[in-house]
Amino acid sequence: MRLAQAFSDRYSDLNESDRPFGPIAIETRRKVAFVKARILILSIVLSCPVMLLAQGMDTAKIDEALGRSGQKTGDVYRLGFPRTDLHVSIAGVEVKPGLALGSWAAFSGNDNDAAVMGDLVLLENELTPVMKKLRAAGFDITAVHNHVLNETPRVIYLHYMGHGKSVELAKSLHAALAESKTPLDKPAPPAPAAEPPAFVKTIEDTLGTKGRFAGGVLSFGIPRAGAITDHGMTLTGAQGVAEAINFQEAGAGKVATTGDFVLTAEEVDPVISALEEHDIQVTALHSHMLTEQPRLLFMHFWTVGSTESVAAGIKAALSHVAVK
Repeated sequence: MRLAQAFSDRYSDLNESDRPFGPIAIETRRKVAFVKARILILSIVLSCPVMLLAQGMDTAKIDEALGRSGQKTGDVYRLGFPRTDLHVSIAGVEVKPGLALGSWAAFSGNDNDAAVMGDLVLLENELTPVMKKLRAAGFDITAVHNHVLNETPRVIYLHYMGHGKSVELAKSLHAALAESKTPLDKPAPPAPAAEPPAFVKTIEDTLGTKGRFAGGVLSFGIPRAGAITDHGMTLTGAQGVAEAINFQEAGAGKVATTGDFVLTAEEVDPVISALEEHDIQVTALHSHMLTEQPRLLFMHFWTVGSTESVAAGIKAALSHVAVK
């Protein structure tokens, strides 16, 4: 109100005969000034939540809580926790961490109002302790299931979502992961990139898009065409709603592939048919979330075969999916 009073008192120290306006004009100016001052004060007050929201998220504090750094993609900050401690094999193929053994967490929002969602790769005896820790911290468990079949040792995938202050979410997630044998020390820097093996170019040419080759695994995250929302927020590929397709070498001229197709209900049967026609096994069909719109189904798959035939099968399946 001091600002409003300052406007209205602007001419108060002048004699009426010295004022540039008559008494009525002076009074009118005082009223206009008072209204303008109130509008200014109100606009400042109302803008405070917007300014707080614009502050974003301090990712350095998340890094400190989780003991590693991640990657920012748009408004989403994603960190990975590969199960490098596990030696999992399927039909004689040793699964690299980047193929199907990567736990992850994707943060969005701001420091005081954040969301985190992700997927944890766990052994059977780790599932219950980790789940209890997450639930005690207020996290929602959105799915528990397999992604592959006939793996040794058996691996379970736990999907979760949490809401709250970003640092508190990060600390709670770290405490839950500590209930497992997931490596939590800061990972060593990646080795210098070498020339990708020949299968990389063959698959990229077949699919008509570039992937990411790291740790012996070629990965694709192909976004869906339509918007996907959950709890009022629009989800991005970094939050687990892109078509995730991974490949690794499995002998001379051969690759293993696994991942998940993110599908609407009407896409499920056509994709299964395309995979079956190319001898790619469907290993799971289920949900990963609880309240997403539109409803999504996640189809996991596995096969080992020639690079050309496997890539052709994935391409055929993708032709039935609404992707960008």
